[in-house]
Amino acid sequence: MPRLSLYKPNKGADFKFLDRVINEEFQVGGTDVYVHKYMGPVDPLAGESTPGVPNNNNPIPELGIQDLIFMENRDRHYDPDIYIMRGIYTMQDLDFNLSQFGLFLQNDNIFIMFHLRNTVDTLLRKIMPGDVIELPHQKDEYALDDSLVALKRFYVVQDVSRPAAGYSQTWYPHLLRAKCVPLVDSQEFKEILDSDAGAGDGSTLRDLLSTYQRSIEINNQIIAQAETDVPKSGFDASKLFIIPTTTSTGLVNVADASIANTDASVQQAMLDASAVLQTPNNDLYVGYLTGDGVAPNGVPYGFGISFPNNPIIGQFYLRTDYLPNRLFRFDGRHWIKFEDNVRMTINNFGIQDVSTGTFAGQAIKQTEKSSFINNNNTATIAGKVVQEKQALSKALKPQADA
Repeated sequence: MPRLSLYKPNKGADFKFLDRVINEEFQVGGTDVYVHKYMGPVDPLAGESTPGVPNNNNPIPELGIQDLIFMENRDRHYDPDIYIMRGIYTMQDLDFNLSQFGLFLQNDNIFIMFHLRNTVDTLLRKIMPGDVIELPHQKDEYALDDSLVALKRFYVVQDVSRPAAGYSQTWYPHLLRAKCVPLVDSQEFKEILDSDAGAGDGSTLRDLLSTYQRSIEINNQIIAQAETDVPKSGFDASKLFIIPTTTSTGLVNVADASIANTDASVQQAMLDASAVLQTPNNDLYVGYLTGDGVAPNGVPYGFGISFPNNPIIGQFYLRTDYLPNRLFRFDGRHWIKFEDNVRMTINNFGIQDVSTGTFAGQAIKQTEKSSFINNNNTATIAGKVVQEKQALSKALKPQADA
C-alpha cells in the first residue's frame, strides 16, 4: 500500500478541488475590483526617449523600461478595457499621526488578496506592480461640491507576493497578496486621469480626484499673502523718522545719531525750529538692504533721468537712469548721494506701480528659477538650434557599442 501524501509532484485532483473551493470563497465573500491593466511604457515623442521602448526586442511589453538612466517608466499605457475580479481585504480606519513633525495619514495602504488562477484567467497574466485598481464599493456619492458623479477610489499596485495563508495542504499557492497605495496625480497615470468622469459635461477624473490644482491655488494664495506682508527684500526703514538737528554752534544741518547720548541742555540747543524745517542730510538707518530710494520722513521728491533746474537746499531727487536707482540730496552747491535703491521685489516679476513707491525700472530679483529652471534660451551647436535647458535623460542617450 503506497504511503499517504498530500503533496504531489504534479497538481492533481486534490489541488484542483481546493483551488475551486478557494475561488468560490472569493466569489461569495469578496468584493468587485476593477483593474486597469498596465500594458507597458510608451514613447510620447518618437526619438526622444531612451532605448527602452520597444523593450529592446523584449516580447513582453510590461517588462520594458522607458528610461534606462533613472530606471523608471514615466509614460505608461493602460488597457482601455476594465477587467473585473474579486478581492478580499481587511477594512481599517484611517487615522492621523500627530506624533511627528507635520500631519501624516496612517493606514492608507491596503493589502488585497486575489485568487491566483482567477487573475491569470482574467488578465492573461498575474496582477503586477503598475496595475491600477478601482474599488467600486468605496465610491463617495455625497461630495461636498454637489458633484453629479460619485467620487471613485483608485489605488496603484506597488508590490505583489505570495502570502503564507495562501498555501493549501498540498503545498501549492492559491492566492496573491497585492500591496496597494493611493493613486496620485502624476505623469505615470495620465491616461487614466484623462478619461471621462461620467458626468456628461466633459470633465475628467483629474478634475474630480486630483488635488494638484487646489494645491496650486493654495500655494498662490500663500505667495500673494507673503508679497503683501513683505513686498520687498531687506529691511523697511521708511517708517523710521530721522530728526533733523544742528550742531552745537548752529551752523550745519545734520542728522546726528548721537543726539540721544547728549545731555538735556545740548539736546535743547540742537533741536531748534530751523532744524525741524530742514531735511536730514545723512541716512542714519544704514544696513543690509535698507536703501529703498525713498526720501526720509515722507518728504516729497521727484524722479527722472536728469536733475531738475533751480533746486532748493534739502531737495531730494531719484535718478532712475542709475542701476540701482540712486537718491540724491541738494546741499546748496552739489547733488550729494543719499542712498541707493537696493531693495528688490520678492517675486520674479517686479512691481512697477508708482502708487506703491516703486517706479519703472525697479530691479527684478534674479533667482535660480528665472535663470536656470525657466531657461528658454536656445543655442546653435554645429548648425543646429537646440534648447539650452536639456533633461539629463535626453542629454545622455545610451548607445549600443559598435
